[in-house]
Amino acid sequence: MSTSVTRSVESIQKMPEPRFLASDNTSGICPEALAWFLKANEQDDLAYGNDEWTHRAADQFRTLFDTDCDVFFAFNGTAANSLSLAALCQSYHSVICHELAHIETDECGGPEFFSNGSKLLSVPGINGKLTPEGIREVVTRRNDIHYPRPRVISLTQSTEVGTVYSLNELRAIREVAREFDLRIHMDGARFANACASLGVTPAELTWQSGVDVLCFSGTKNGLALGEAILFFDHRLSEDFAYRCKQAGQLASKMRYISAPWLGLLENDVWLSNAAHANAMATRLAEGVKGLSGVDLMFPVQANAVFIELPDEVQGRLREQGWSFYTFIGKGGVRFVCSWNTSAALVDRLIDDIRNALKTRV
Repeated sequence: MSTSVTRSVESIQKMPEPRFLASDNTSGICPEALAWFLKANEQDDLAYGNDEWTHRAADQFRTLFDTDCDVFFAFNGTAANSLSLAALCQSYHSVICHELAHIETDECGGPEFFSNGSKLLSVPGINGKLTPEGIREVVTRRNDIHYPRPRVISLTQSTEVGTVYSLNELRAIREVAREFDLRIHMDGARFANACASLGVTPAELTWQSGVDVLCFSGTKNGLALGEAILFFDHRLSEDFAYRCKQAGQLASKMRYISAPWLGLLENDVWLSNAAHANAMATRLAEGVKGLSGVDLMFPVQANAVFIELPDEVQGRLREQGWSFYTFIGKGGVRFVCSWNTSAALVDRLIDDIRNALKTRV
């Protein structure tokens, strides 16, 4: 081993224990997914999704969702959301979404770009949720030809602030969608966490509640990369494979994206991973509840915890190596737990917050 490589290894070994709770994107690959990745590497197979592994994964999704859905795979969530919305819209249409939705705030205009200009119409809502009333107001605001015609409702499940749409809330939105002939797209970046939180089946949370297209994230649930796009109406997925190809989302060695999904789908690993992440978030919320100077900003219903912390406490935590995002108002920070977040790590964070509060000036 060269001197430079040796030094690099030594420096990594001396790094402090990771304290990454800014996102569930920071976690590694879960063992079950990695095992299937390695299985897919044992022998050659066909390219561009014509392999055994991709077919098996698609069939597993159909079994899990109890319906004959069309399944596609993309590298990341932005592509999954953008391409699926483009399949639902013409350029003169609009998409109704919450003002905090990822497609509105964090996808660099991807939905508009891939739909050739469909406009996003953002709506406020308590706890990150759209409501039937908010949707109806946008749809009925204008009906002239100068206004981009509403065509799609985009829901994030769980939401950007860690809350979850109940089945009753989804069904109420479904009724508004039917009233105005709107399609429903679900950004399921943390769909697994919502299922675990509510204790309902994937079918109940999607097509049985009116969802037409789901973007199901694997990256945040234990995969290295990869999102599954599920169309519950075959008519909506016509030519979708061509969209994926044109957008650079058709992997030549697709089996390395699809095979790890088998590790999540078999034995409901996807669900146990999500349930563990949710439990760790609840542990964190319970641990800081009641501390002077700490306020929970939203109900903790999935794997994210939003807390208001004094600036000096935030600074102290960063000095100790903690990572977290600060993008929800003044003093607001976000901690996100993952499939491999340990109780010991959560308890250390609680202790560090408590100690930083004691020592602040």
